[in-house]
Formats: sequence, structure tokens, C-alpha cells
Amino acid sequence: MIDKKRRAFIKKGISATAGVGLFTAFPGFSSFGEEHGDMFFKISLAEWSLNKLLFKGDLKNIDFPAKAKNDFGIDAVEYVNQFFKDKAEDAGYLSELKTRCSDLGVTNVLIMIDGEGDLGDQDKKKRKQAIENHYKWVDAAKFLGCHSIRVNAAGNGTYEEVQKAAIDSLGTLSEYGEKAGIGIIVENHGGYSSNGDWLSTVMKEVDNPYCGTLPDFGNFCIKAKYENRQRICLEEFDKYKGTEMLMPYAKGVSAKSHVFDDEGNERNIDYYQIMKIVKDAGFSGYVGIEYEGSELSPEDGIIATKKLLEKVGKALS
Repeated sequence: MIDKKRRAFIKKGISATAGVGLFTAFPGFSSFGEEHGDMFFKISLAEWSLNKLLFKGDLKNIDFPAKAKNDFGIDAVEYVNQFFKDKAEDAGYLSELKTRCSDLGVTNVLIMIDGEGDLGDQDKKKRKQAIENHYKWVDAAKFLGCHSIRVNAAGNGTYEEVQKAAIDSLGTLSEYGEKAGIGIIVENHGGYSSNGDWLSTVMKEVDNPYCGTLPDFGNFCIKAKYENRQRICLEEFDKYKGTEMLMPYAKGVSAKSHVFDDEGNERNIDYYQIMKIVKDAGFSGYVGIEYEGSELSPEDGIIATKKLLEKVGKALS
């Protein structure tokens, strides 16, 4: 059950910004046409890059902003709700996190939401519950000063069935997000959502400026299998075509990385080609580092990805 007192506290805490206009409140729009230093975009750090440390308990969510700033020189962060799952309505925790970020000069960009139900579920009752489960995260994101929450358009059924259900859910959730000034952005995150045609059609049908995408360079696998707990992609939607299709709706970008060559380039993703697609779309918001490799430590992988983004960003700017 939602704690009404805590939700009231959170909403009261963000009321000072409630009068901010649409384009200011949602940087995915206001950032278009702006430049940031010598690059056309800003860099943020996705918390998932450090998931191994977080799952082991070697790093706590509350300390993530400090690690991003002090260890990597990154002053913008993207949270994953798995690492503070029970804190969405904890006013004291959120206040402490917000204060720490303010003291550090760190910007809270978004919260990635998992485990709150399938927005493409065929069961209307389950789908309604999934939508409502996300409301508390919209409120938390608003309190922390994020511009969006990232959601998943998952579900079981045919291509058309899940698409129809996702359109319905995202439409309702986006209406709630719009009232709070928080974007509802969908990542290509497996299944139908990793198909650029499918997800871009969902965006067109929802047709709400507060509903957008979070193109992930490495998540265009539309058919996979598992062997010895390892995920093997059997069919992939073209990542460059997919990124191009999703960029018109993008309110953020996820710079996925796994392995690097001797020159510091990602072996499986042409960052020059894909970042040019990002630039040509007019995007100048946050590009989040999301290192998922195993050849380098999480810290070294983040540093390598940051260097690559800086190299490519300067070359394209």
C-alpha cells in the first residue's frame, strides 16, 4: 500500500519546481541545439556499470554519486531501482541521497525501473497493477530532480498483442508522468522492444511528448538462447538502423560497451557511426556509460568507455 504521508512529503519537496515549463522540466527537449563544452552531448554514468560491486555489497546505492564524481569525474548519474528497491517512498533516504548529490554537484538524470510488472501484459488487471507500481518511482524521480524513469515494454503474446498492450500502458503512465513533469522512456531491452520497427510504432501510437525512448547501442537482440547461464543472441535487429529509428523519440542514450581493441575502440560497435546517428538526430542530452564487459574491471571499463566517448564526441563536434 502506498504511504500517503511519504508521498505527500515527496511531492511537497518538489513543489518548488512544479511551475517549470514543459521544455525546462524535460531536458530531453530543452537540450536540443545546445552544446556542452567541446562535445555535442553530456556524459552520465549508468549505475548498472557497477552492478557487480553493488550486488556483492561492496558499494551501496547511497554512495554511487560520490563514486561517479570522485573516481571517474562524472557529475551526472542514472540509478537502477534494484539497488534501492524499498526506498521509493522513504522520504528520509531520498532526502539524504538528494543532499549528497547537491553537495557533490552531481545531477540525477533518471531511474531505470525493473521488476514492477510487465507493461505489455495481456491481463488487464496485471497491467493496471504494473502501471500503478511505477507511480511511486515517478514521484521519487521528481523529488530527486531526474528528468525521466526508464521502463520496459515487456509482455507475452504475439507481436501485435504485446504492442497494443504496451501502447495502452505507456499512454496511461505517460499521463501520470506528464502531471509530474517526468518522462516515461522505453529502452530497447530484449524481446519485441529490441525491434526498432516495433518500438518506434509504439512511440507513434502513444503520441505523448512525455513518452520517449532510451536507445541502447547493445540491446538489439530480438531472439536469444541460454547455454550454461550465458545468453547467446541468435538474431539481432541492425543496431545502427535501430538507433536511427529510435532517436527521434530519444530523451537519453545508453552507450553500451563490452570489449575494446588496442586503440580503445569498442570491438562490436562502431562508435563513430552510431554517435553520428545520435548527433544527426539533433540530440545533445545525456549519453550514459553502461559497461557490461568482463575483460576489464567495472572501473576500468567505465574509464575506457568514457575515453572513447570523449574521443568520438570531440571528433564529431
